[in-house]
Amino acid sequence: MFHRINRISTVSLVAAFSASILHGQASTLNIDINRPKAAVSPTLYGLMTEEINYSYDGGLYAELVRNRTFRSDWTGILNWFLIEKGSASARVAVDNREGPSTALRTSARLQVTKADAGNPAGLLNEGYWGIAVRPNTQYKGSLFAKSDSAGPLPVKLALVSDQSGQVLGQTSVSVSGTDWREYKFEMRAGNVKASSENHLELTIDRPATLWLQLVSLFPPTYHDRPNGNRIDIMEKLAAMHPSFLRFPGGNYLEGGRISERFDWKKMIGPLVDRPTHPTTWSYHSTDGMGLLEFLEWCEDLRMQPLLGVFAGYALNGELAKPGPDLEPYVQEALEEIEYVTGGAETKWGALRVRDGHPAPFALRYVEVGNEDSFDRQRTYDGRFAQFYNAIKAKYPNIQVIASFPVKGTTPDVVDDHYYKREQGMFEEAGHYDKTDRNGPKIFVGEWATREGSPTPNFGAALGDAAFMTGLERNSDVVMMAAYAPLFVNVNPGGMQWSSDLIGYDALNSYGSPSYYAQVMFSSCLGDHTLDSSVSGTGDKFFYSATTSSKILCVKLVNAASVEQPITINLTGLGNAGHSAHVETLRAATTWATNTIADPKPVVPVRSTVSIKGERMPYTVPAYSIQVLEIELK
Repeated sequence: MFHRINRISTVSLVAAFSASILHGQASTLNIDINRPKAAVSPTLYGLMTEEINYSYDGGLYAELVRNRTFRSDWTGILNWFLIEKGSASARVAVDNREGPSTALRTSARLQVTKADAGNPAGLLNEGYWGIAVRPNTQYKGSLFAKSDSAGPLPVKLALVSDQSGQVLGQTSVSVSGTDWREYKFEMRAGNVKASSENHLELTIDRPATLWLQLVSLFPPTYHDRPNGNRIDIMEKLAAMHPSFLRFPGGNYLEGGRISERFDWKKMIGPLVDRPTHPTTWSYHSTDGMGLLEFLEWCEDLRMQPLLGVFAGYALNGELAKPGPDLEPYVQEALEEIEYVTGGAETKWGALRVRDGHPAPFALRYVEVGNEDSFDRQRTYDGRFAQFYNAIKAKYPNIQVIASFPVKGTTPDVVDDHYYKREQGMFEEAGHYDKTDRNGPKIFVGEWATREGSPTPNFGAALGDAAFMTGLERNSDVVMMAAYAPLFVNVNPGGMQWSSDLIGYDALNSYGSPSYYAQVMFSSCLGDHTLDSSVSGTGDKFFYSATTSSKILCVKLVNAASVEQPITINLTGLGNAGHSAHVETLRAATTWATNTIADPKPVVPVRSTVSIKGERMPYTVPAYSIQVLEIELK
């Protein structure tokens, strides 16, 4: 996060406050540092993720090749195009009888009838709205191939500029024989201009028949993980200081029908053994982001995994009723938990070891299903009870989350979802102030202020920040919260849902105003809330106050179009001087926003203010979100 450094003088703050008194605008915020009220959940802020808006394929998951498994429709093989240079002649089609595995039973058959060194033929892949190429960068790839000849067949691979035709990086592999084999390769881009207006070419320079499957190419990834994630997006997530990741999340868990659910057993092991499947948002998943990849994502950002398990209900209303019909899915969930947590001596833990991760993962939270309130047959009470009893019997320390309130069984945690406009989120800011403290804990598993497209505008950020002050004040009962959706590919056709926290194209990514509000709130959070009260402010002023032994964090949200003068009484701070670091996110209008072309109009600004004594005259700017971090001595 980039900051501009300003210094606000105590004199100017006092002058502003004095002027406000003359105009009858005085208000008061009282915070008693010596009176902690309740513990703040250490897992309050986290991430929710699902495959929507090209979140994984074409997004976080760093694969550059689009449709690497050669799916087709009536137009031909999707995202692949025939190359016939010069006098070369070739044709391509899907071969439904040839594939490298039982999961991938088909392939692309390239038949070249005429070609030579000056007139090659082959295939071109367009990537996800282009392929990002950066200067002096190494790319790693692989493919499965066979040919109609027992002898070697050189296959050239090149990253090529769409506009100039310049070869930006190239290499070759020698395909040997008529049996399927995997071939790995590397290529390096030289001192070229960073751009996404590029494509991948695979060509041969002689007549031959070549079968191809699972053609893959990766740039450098976060923590250099094979089959890993984009560095720029992961860095933005790291800045949010997330404590957990809810996955595979949302509708992607359920599937459009049961056969299209997140079937975790088909999403572990080598990529060639993953069959791919349709998503619920009208595009296909490569399944490269499988169960272990989610867990490694947690490991990379030091997050707790919050595992969503399929609960026998799909989006089209298809379901398995409680009892014998549901039992296979209950067992599937128990086996999934064993894959995550089991040792090498267990059946499914041994498979995780085989897949390259010997150490078990700690797992504290499991959510049963997603938004099961849409089940018109109202079977979730029974389905949840069956899962709850089975999980608790084998894993008594796991906290089991219900996707909405249930009868007959008391869940450990209940998942609440909120999607509203700015005014609606202002109203929800006090939602949990009077929640029953004796009931189940709350997980706000999906929430967002929906204004702005493809990413939120500043009005949405104000709604989000107001809502988060309520989450913090009530974080004794609200254990976890996660904004959703997390990602969006901003290219035409890349979005199915707005507003989304982080936007990107093939080359760049950016944070929305709501993203920066999340970063600010999660970056300063104490371990206790404090006894506090506010008076004299309008209905568009929101706050929270938390503390630890070393810092006091005060969040101030002014969603009004005029500044808010206020006296902040910090009882217990003492008369010695203190320094406060102030992060301010503000805009001239609620419609101001960030975009892929202009990513920095609304970003936090850092300043400092001196505090003398326990009474602090202060003015909160119009349309602003502020975090005051006060050092305690």
